[in-house]
Amino acid sequence: MTEAPTASPSRTTGFRGAIFDVDGVLVDSPHEAAWRQALHELMDDDWSGIRDATTWSPEGFTAQVYQQVLSGKPRRNGARAALEYFHVPDAAERTATYAERKQRLLVRMIDARAFEAYPDGVRFALAVRAAGIPIAAASSSKNADRFLRGIALDEFGKAPGAALHGPPPGATLLDVFDANLSGRDFAHGKPDPEIFLTAAAELGVSPGACFVVEDAVSGILAAKSGGMAALGVARSDDAEALAAARADLVVASLDDVDPARLRHGELAARGD
Repeated sequence: MTEAPTASPSRTTGFRGAIFDVDGVLVDSPHEAAWRQALHELMDDDWSGIRDATTWSPEGFTAQVYQQVLSGKPRRNGARAALEYFHVPDAAERTATYAERKQRLLVRMIDARAFEAYPDGVRFALAVRAAGIPIAAASSSKNADRFLRGIALDEFGKAPGAALHGPPPGATLLDVFDANLSGRDFAHGKPDPEIFLTAAAELGVSPGACFVVEDAVSGILAAKSGGMAALGVARSDDAEALAAARADLVVASLDDVDPARLRHGELAARGD
């Protein structure tokens, strides 16, 4: 477990750093579909002989299972967690096969541009940056850079509330971040705070002066364990789970967050 600093500085002067997860916050990526399809293919083919010994079924691999079991975890950790959840025999030995099948599918989906940006997530990241708060991308996914690089800012820079002043032609969302830790290898994955503590250090900001934007319970737990404020975005009807993980604010859309309050160190919804 990565140790967080024991003292959290006061946020009376406002937040001085923001850390964004990517998948589920900024990008509606095909990760979930790739995990689901890869396991279905294996159960129909290479692993058909053990299928009846598992609890897996196509309809049983729900969005809630993805959020609770896989979301936010490094690839190998997520693969093993899913196999153990479905009681697949010899899960440890089968983890690499499942993880590699999922990655091949995911790359094909990315190449086919089978993903979309969450407009509210992009607008919020731009608004935070425009407010003078440095931002970092901190995703466990080794594919996060591909997603961020695939999101052109032109349309968002012109949208009401985007709050980006003159993005250069051809700029992508990847260009907005002051630090990018996505896809790095860390000793500990979420819910350990290592990735977020490292992001704060690279922004030159103490953890207590940062907030983290996450859609997964494991990410909220990591943020709180690291002594940071946590903003949960409920993309999968999981607001109660994010709140139970002690998110400081949970919203259905990041458009609902009041960027002006960030200057006072507050995570608050518009109109509160």
